[in-house]
Amino acid sequence: MSAEEVGKAFVQHFYATFDGNVEGIANLYSPESMLTFEGNQVMGKDSIMAKLRSVGPVKHDIKSMDVQPTQNPSAIVIFVTGVIKIGGDNPLHFCEMFQLVSTGPGAYYVHNDVFRLNYGL
Repeated sequence: MSAEEVGKAFVQHFYATFDGNVEGIANLYSPESMLTFEGNQVMGKDSIMAKLRSVGPVKHDIKSMDVQPTQNPSAIVIFVTGVIKIGGDNPLHFCEMFQLVSTGPGAYYVHNDVFRLNYGL
């Protein structure tokens, strides 16, 4: 699969699963994974999942996605923009960046995840 194909499949899976059952994305993270959520960094699968659970129920609407290979042939970078509703409140614009690292043929984990709400758009 190309980086673009991996990125598209990942984004579809990640957000559909997150919106339906946040616990379903736990296996996408590892003990080495890092999440920066609105400027707050947490490291490791357990800490990341605790942070994501704390957000509450969400619904994402993806507007754009860009994918780039990295100098490391086993990693790709994905940049996503969209709209998120948290707990059914008004929609907010967001952007999120992922670095996926391969663990084997066709298998990846999220090494880096950076999430920001975009205010004033």
